[in-house]
Amino acid sequence: MIYEVSHTTHVEYEAQVQLARFNLRLEPVSWPGQAVRNFVLSVDPAPASIFTRQTGYPVNVTRAVIDEPLYELSIKSSFTVNVGEEMLDMPPADLPVADVARRALALEDVSGTSPCSYLYSSPLIPLSVEIGQWAGDLLRRDVPALESALALARRIQQDFAYDADATETDTPVAQAFVMRRGVCQDFTHVLISALRWFGLPAAYASGYLRTLPPPGQPRLVGVDAMHAWAMLWCGPQRGWVGIDPTNGCMTGSDHIFVALGRDYSDVAPIDGVFIGEGTQRLTTSVDVIPLAV
Repeated sequence: MIYEVSHTTHVEYEAQVQLARFNLRLEPVSWPGQAVRNFVLSVDPAPASIFTRQTGYPVNVTRAVIDEPLYELSIKSSFTVNVGEEMLDMPPADLPVADVARRALALEDVSGTSPCSYLYSSPLIPLSVEIGQWAGDLLRRDVPALESALALARRIQQDFAYDADATETDTPVAQAFVMRRGVCQDFTHVLISALRWFGLPAAYASGYLRTLPPPGQPRLVGVDAMHAWAMLWCGPQRGWVGIDPTNGCMTGSDHIFVALGRDYSDVAPIDGVFIGEGTQRLTTSVDVIPLAV
């Protein structure tokens, strides 16, 4: 499936800002199953300095500095992407939980795509006894890892309510778990916390999701948003597989991959600091437009 993706962020500052330094994580990294071309990034006002590099994880970070007074900031990115269809069947050789955990620990690779980088607690995903106990009946040592992780994602989809007003980007995973409410970030954090509790390598993926209007209704412009899902390492043959707890499914051609990290803090689309008084108001508009099958 071929898509054209555009992402606009507009920031309004309550009072004049003297200096703004920020990080953008909007340019997709290379990832199996998709090909990106024509990535364009624009920032207004133009930064005094701007450069892009890849972090220790599969994340492209653009660092920008604006050193002139400003009240508003506009950031726009766009690209075209061809996304392949991921295999959605459960493989006969789906390794059990204990075997996947053992193989991950035995690997000597410590790169950003190595499963050993995603086995332990991270800044926003501490290991939780409560979440581990809640998932324990599905993630027993002898059960197939991928099949059981998908069953857990479907439990999250069924038991948790999508509520954009319930949480913020810094809401602790334990709080979202107790409330059983939140957004894709919260559901993904809960799933990853559970998988890591049982020794499974689980990473946080950010990207975009194609959304479809109700039957008979026109597609609205600017209503899409960035999405998040978990990536589970299923062994050396199967590798990384995307699991979307918001929708209770494995990822496919509707999911567009941007970055991979330990949790949201590694892949946040924008963060930074500014020198000034007052608050800021941030609005985002995203379009994911299918061009061809």
